[in-house]
This record gives sequence, structure tokens and C-alpha cells, in this order.
Amino acid sequence: MYAQKGRPATSYAQAVGLPLQVIVVFGDQYNGGDELYDAKITVAEIVRGEKAWQKVRAAGAGNMPQASGLEYLLARVRFEFSARAQPHHYDYTLAPAQFSAMSAAAAPYASADLAAPVKPELRGVLHSGGSVEGWVAFLIPRGDHTPLMVFREDVGSVIHQGDASIFKLYDENPAAKTKP
Repeated sequence: MYAQKGRPATSYAQAVGLPLQVIVVFGDQYNGGDELYDAKITVAEIVRGEKAWQKVRAAGAGNMPQASGLEYLLARVRFEFSARAQPHHYDYTLAPAQFSAMSAAAAPYASADLAAPVKPELRGVLHSGGSVEGWVAFLIPRGDHTPLMVFREDVGSVIHQGDASIFKLYDENPAAKTKP
């Protein structure tokens, strides 16, 4: 499903901190044609384990601890949206449900069903030139060191041009960040 010519998704998933640009198409040929928009998506930060649980717990008393063998993983995502041409007629509604987590073998993981989301939550209605940044929450197995996130932009009459938008939910070289 998410493999490219036999390659594992981890080999082409976008790294943490690097933006991925995708084309989003609104409309259809029967209603005046398509409008093209650019979406630039960046996973800015990953928090998992005990630190993620502390953020989830601080967000609301109704948030439950993770089940045995699982841990919370939070991704802070920046989403930028812009029209490619004038005039532009569409706004883009972004919600956490458009993001999901999976293993490197493409096994889906449950989203974290939180009574109170970690703030700011990744949610908004974007006009051309707008951006939003916020958190999405997932539950992943403790032993998975290479989880991935998938973005699905197809809501209503919106379609995506190109391959699936897949992001690494892990830092490939954490030691490099600690060097001066």
C-alpha cells in the first residue's frame, strides 16, 4: 500500500525537521476546473514515552494512561497552505484525523483517543498563505523504534498529486543534535 517499487516506507519517508511539499487539488472538471494548492508539511518535533505521557496528562484529567506495551507519541507538525494561482476560491480544513501512525511494515497504529487534546492541537481552516502548527497524538508499541506518520489530504473534493505523504516519527541521528 505505501511501498514504492518494493522499497520500504522508511527509505523515502520525510525526516524530522525537513518540510515535504505536496500538491493538493480542489474542484473537478465539471465545476469550472481544478485549483492547485501547495501544502508544505514539517514534523518539527517528536516526543514519546514518559515525556509524552506527562504532556497528555497535563492536557486534561480525563486522558487515560496508555495500555501495557504501548506508549504515547506526540508529533508537533507545521502545515503551510498556499494557492498556486489567482483567483483562488478554496480554504483547507485541517484536522488531526488526517494523520495516522503505522509501523515501517505499514501496520496501522491506533490514534490516541484523548478526552482533551495536547495544546495547541493541529487543527484549523487555512486560507491561501496561512499556516498552523500543533500536536497530533498516537499510541505505538514501546519496541517500535521506526514508526511512521501518514497524511491523508483527501477530504471532500480534494485530491493529492503524487505519492503518499509519509513522515518519520523518529530521529535518525539523535547524537548529531547534541553536538556543538
